[in-house]
Amino acid sequence: MIHLASVSKQHGSQILFLEASMTAQRGQKVGLVGPNGAGKSTVFRMIMRQEVPDGGQVSIDRGTTLGYFSQDVGEMTGRSVLAETMAGAGEVSDLAAELSQLEQAMADPERVDELDKLVERFGEVQARFDELSGYSLEANAQAILAGLGFDPDRVAGDVGELSGGWKMRVALARILLMRPDALLLDEPTNHLDIESILWLEGFLRDFEGALIMTSHDREFMNRLVDKIVEIDAGELISYSGNYDFYEDQRALANAQKEAQYARHQAMLAKEKAFIERFKARASHAAQVQSRVKKLDKIDKVEPPRRRKVVHFEFKRPPRSGDDVARLAGVSKAYGSKQIYNGFDVLLRRKERWCVMGINGAGKSTLLKLVAGATAPDAGTVTIGAGVKLGYFAQHTMDLLDGDRSVFDTLHDAFPLATVGSLKTLSGCFGFSGDDTDKPCRILSGGEKARLVLARMLYDPPNFLVLDEPTNHLDVDTKAMLVEALRGFEGTMLFVSHDRHFLSALSNRVLELDHGETHAYGGGYSEYVVQTGREAPGVG
Repeated sequence: MIHLASVSKQHGSQILFLEASMTAQRGQKVGLVGPNGAGKSTVFRMIMRQEVPDGGQVSIDRGTTLGYFSQDVGEMTGRSVLAETMAGAGEVSDLAAELSQLEQAMADPERVDELDKLVERFGEVQARFDELSGYSLEANAQAILAGLGFDPDRVAGDVGELSGGWKMRVALARILLMRPDALLLDEPTNHLDIESILWLEGFLRDFEGALIMTSHDREFMNRLVDKIVEIDAGELISYSGNYDFYEDQRALANAQKEAQYARHQAMLAKEKAFIERFKARASHAAQVQSRVKKLDKIDKVEPPRRRKVVHFEFKRPPRSGDDVARLAGVSKAYGSKQIYNGFDVLLRRKERWCVMGINGAGKSTLLKLVAGATAPDAGTVTIGAGVKLGYFAQHTMDLLDGDRSVFDTLHDAFPLATVGSLKTLSGCFGFSGDDTDKPCRILSGGEKARLVLARMLYDPPNFLVLDEPTNHLDVDTKAMLVEALRGFEGTMLFVSHDRHFLSALSNRVLELDHGETHAYGGGYSEYVVQTGREAPGVG
């Protein structure tokens, strides 16, 4: 359905692609991967004809309809969430508008002379509208919005009053409602909770067209894709299988290249050693000359490109007391909505609690109560002896000083640290070279999150309270963070929609369910086995 053949593309002095090729066929689910700035979004824009390649060809099979979800949702206002979703659903919404116009025209006595033409056109439009399930458009829109986490009140509300994250969900709903032949999804899970991610997973698994997507959620990719296309130094390299299989195959290929390069270098060293040893001996002149000619003819093997993998190691945090945090008889309400009523929980040293619950269950509220960012209406929240608490929340990123650079921000927090150690810290969290000079006001959401985490973890607390710490983080940064937190010797309380993060780090689960709480021994993986579900409210 979609073909890129020998495509070349350059942005300024940066060469993104050099005679690169890939395909996506009907029914195929393709994961597009590569470091930030490699050109993933450029691939989407070339397929959508928003950009043209400098060389080669991008072709789409005749009659193929495309649905493209990007992080740029545009302006939304003046309509309900439901109306906005239906109006932006592409061909099917255009047909609905045309049917309405044709009905009015056929009822207009002044257009009676055109009636035959109008009736004929109405029949054509109606057939196509029916083919696209247009008569169930509203019901389908309601189901998709519900799957993406919209309750009925929000569906009926003004789309202009939504936050940026919820507008993203509307934009995604519009694309899914289109029912195109091919879906192009650029980070569709960025603003979704775990329940919505699981629903989207099921929707896309049943999708019969071609799917090309990027995602920082490796579990989401693993469960959906049957092909990975990696952007690597201007090439598009295809691997059959899911993300884990791709990583294994890439590691195997890299090991083979390293071994081939080592053998080549050893052979060259051997030949050069022979030449050096016998070049002054007349008796070996012919052999030496033969070896010199042989070396001149050997094609040089370039050293394999090595991906820069940066590791972050925690300094040892101070030891806390055994009782880290206790909530006793806690009640909390927002207006008429009761979140907690007589809630009790004790967090002990080295426990790693992940908090599960549907939207509005009080996950973030619990973290705010523990961190002291909000007070209970009744009951007590007690932090134990020797506890040094670090709190990461989404709003924390908005508190960065926009005029200070990345390096300045870290230096302000740790004025006695050496320049070298702060540069190393920056590199661990994805800021290398000139990136450390960027002012905070121009940082992306992901960059801000990385900076806040770097500042928090350099001088680590012994109790980490983390609210969606992996939002906006790319796969490599998530992997680094997971690896670093595996070795963390303190206590953790966290909320995350990333199942790999949950499985890798939790050893306790607290489930919040309509005012009730359920604690599970063992981590997220054990919780899934015990409950038979991956999230509350999901079968």
